[in-house]
Amino acid sequence: MSATAKVRNSSARVVIDGGGLVTLSGGGKRRILYMNTCDQAQQWTTSHCDDQEQPQLTVQNLTLADGNATGETVDGGGGGAMFVRGGRVKVVNSRFVRNRCDATGPDLGGAAIRVLDQSRDLPVYIVSSTFGGAPGQGGVCSNGGALSSIGVSWVVLNSVMTYNRAIGNGANPARGGTPGGGSGGAVYTDGNRFTVRIAGSIVTDNQAKEGGGAVFFVSNDRTGTMSIEGSTLRRNPSAGFETAGFPGIFFLGARKPSVSSSTLT
Repeated sequence: MSATAKVRNSSARVVIDGGGLVTLSGGGKRRILYMNTCDQAQQWTTSHCDDQEQPQLTVQNLTLADGNATGETVDGGGGGAMFVRGGRVKVVNSRFVRNRCDATGPDLGGAAIRVLDQSRDLPVYIVSSTFGGAPGQGGVCSNGGALSSIGVSWVVLNSVMTYNRAIGNGANPARGGTPGGGSGGAVYTDGNRFTVRIAGSIVTDNQAKEGGGAVFFVSNDRTGTMSIEGSTLRRNPSAGFETAGFPGIFFLGARKPSVSSSTLT
């Protein structure tokens, strides 16, 4: 792609369907897809841009490769393949490979997808999708080698997240003398009340330079919850810190993560 595709906020419903045959590439130079209801350049359509129902974006049967959001600064940057703020977004049966965003920064992230604000705080759905999938194919960013968000809930179903890396240095808040970042090898989530559900999924061989080789989850007011169901989380090293008893996960929330019919090693 020669330019980032941008969703106009006047659109009610946008479906991008590759039919399993299409790859959109950022060529290692640019973000692939952008939707932001609070960006006036894409047209303001309500007085409450941070909580509006539309556009409703669906990405399905598509490969998004070599997106790069390095240097993007709107709303904190991140989102090498996709950046979404507002409306609703879901991803179905899609692949994300070799995407990246800035290498440092305490709270930016999402080499594949970065999400801020969703209508009525409803979750982002990731269904039957792959992030990485083989050595050298994963995403790389300061935080969240696959997914990243602030104050957003996620439901990840029957998906694969492997070989993604969080490469920042200094965590969040950044330790003195460091640029910050390095948490959530696959998934980085921050905010107050939000939920993360991972079900029927494989999360392996991701790594974080700081905390949460697989998942970094911090609910600042300790109201957030996390569940893992019928999933495998293995070989997700956290070079700095993780929560005892939950290998590959750093968690601060309302109570311990709920784990059922799953393997964590």
